[in-house]
Order: sequence, then C-alpha cells, then structure tokens
Amino acid sequence: MRTPRIYQNRILNIHDSLVLDSDTSHRLKQVLRLSKHSPVTLFNGNGYEYTGTITEVKTEGIRIKILESKQKDCESPLKIHLGQVISKGEKMDFVIQKSTELGVASIQPLLSERCVVHLKNDRLEKKLEHWQRIAIHAAEQSGRTLIPLVKKPVPLIEWLHALDTQEKHNRLFLDPTSKNHLNNIEISDCLALLIGPEGGLTEAETDYAIRNNFKGLRLGKRILRTETAALAALAALQCRAGDF
Repeated sequence: MRTPRIYQNRILNIHDSLVLDSDTSHRLKQVLRLSKHSPVTLFNGNGYEYTGTITEVKTEGIRIKILESKQKDCESPLKIHLGQVISKGEKMDFVIQKSTELGVASIQPLLSERCVVHLKNDRLEKKLEHWQRIAIHAAEQSGRTLIPLVKKPVPLIEWLHALDTQEKHNRLFLDPTSKNHLNNIEISDCLALLIGPEGGLTEAETDYAIRNNFKGLRLGKRILRTETAALAALAALQCRAGDF
C-alpha cells in the first residue's frame, strides 16, 4: 500500500515525536486501517518530506516518530497564479483540487458582474477554510510539498488593479474570440491566468483586463465550461513551459 502523506502546519524535525489531531488520526485508523509501526510521510510546506512511523495508536490520537527528512523537488518551474471567478455548486471545489494537482502556485477566487455566488461574513470564512483544506488534501495526494494559498475572494476589478502595481509577468485570460494561441505568444516563468464565470466576462471587464496588460488566449475551436477552461489552460501551459 502506498505510504500516506500528511500535511502538518507545524515545525518538523528529525527525532520529533508528535501526536496528530483527532480528524487525521481517525482517517489513518478507520479509513486507511494503519496500525503501530506503519510508515507515514509528513510535510509542512517547506519543500521537505519527513519519513516517520506510528509508535502509538490511542484514543486521543496517533503518535508518530520522525526518522529522516529529505528535500523533494516536485514543483513546476512555471509559477501560475490562477484568478478564478467563483462558480456555483461543487465546480469551484473541483477547480481548486485539480489546479493544485496541476501545480498552480496560488489561487485567487474572484467576484465578477456575472458571478452567481455571493458569500458574506461567516459563510465566506467557512468557505475559504473549506477551499484551503481541499488544496491541502490535493497536495497530500499528488505528492506536492508546497501548498498553494487560496486567497480571500476579491472583486475582479480590484485584483486586476492590484496586479498592475506588482511585478510584471505574463497575464492571460481565456477568450474564445481571441486570435492568440499558445504557439504564438511568449510565456515567461511567472504568469497570472484569469478564468471568467459561467456567463463569461462582460465587455467592460474584458476591456479593463486588456488595459491592465492581459492578453486574450483561445484554446481550440470550442467554448469550454469555466471549470474545464481552467484545467485545460493549466495543463496546456504546463506542456508548453512547465514540467509536463
């Protein structure tokens, strides 16, 4: 059986002995059926993996002894910062999970004129925690040692304006009417990728993106759903300039 990978938001060192939280302990005991002496791999987002073994299985939690550590280079050389307009239902969850697997560096949920999802106060905080957990679990499964940050949702125009004051890098947005294809645009090792909502960006939003140095990008002859578009674009970019 494949050795399970567990994210821990704490400092990890060789010879440390630590007790996992109740939810993680339950998953290892009841779902994966691990027992004493079973191997596990821990990581905390610093680029290293920590190999350990279960030394105790108790009601209050599983105890793990860290035996060794090693740096793991599994990140793409292409740093993609995904700006994704929030979609309804489980579609946003799907995009966050799969974009993490595809090596995205960060995820910025966006609110646009045609966005049908409205999040406020406590619901917003819970949703943000939920999305970050999805990214963590996807990193555990896919073997990544870095966790992409899922940022607090902001209006699309605010994100575009903030980017304008930051370091210059490639800025792309998907546009089925664009004449630009991946084979005729230059790709740098750091880029921002904007994916619009299910109803598409408005004309005003598109114009504002272009004024902020975003280039339209067309993926084939068909119009893709928002969740399909994000993943297709990420995979294509990784093939063009990343680690595929």
